[in-house]
Amino acid sequence: MARWQPVLPGLDPVVEGAVTRMKKLSVYFRRVREQSLVDFDLERHEFDTLHKLAGRGGSAAPSELAQDLGLAPASVIGRLDALERRGFVSRAQSATDRRRVVVRLTDSGRETWLGAVDVLGHEERRLLGVLAPEERATLNDLLRRIMLAAEEDPTVPHWHA
Repeated sequence: MARWQPVLPGLDPVVEGAVTRMKKLSVYFRRVREQSLVDFDLERHEFDTLHKLAGRGGSAAPSELAQDLGLAPASVIGRLDALERRGFVSRAQSATDRRRVVVRLTDSGRETWLGAVDVLGHEERRLLGVLAPEERATLNDLLRRIMLAAEEDPTVPHWHA
């Protein structure tokens, strides 16, 4: 910060410090997540699909997964084919509607997904563990408020004000 103040005298070191730290933590958590994918032999899109399926209780229609992933249904079919070959999901006709297919997370798929999730969760708990519970709650609230401001109407160019 000291090196930038002569160049940008209006620079607020507290704001810049907070933003810089948030960026660095984001990069750090991304690296941990990517390493967990390597450790569990998962591609990002495989993890995302397993994650969405797990979030639906381990069972969903392909169309529901497509919606959750923001993808065309045909794109999800290819993902499911690959995950089924790896033994992470199974597909079967619905018991109530033979036209409908139900995708289920297998035990192997759940175990792999949980393992990858746990690596990141462990690191999150380790880093945030340096804060007291009240401090974590305060940090969470402060970041929520910042996110709400960031998510305001994106058509209004706030940076030009």
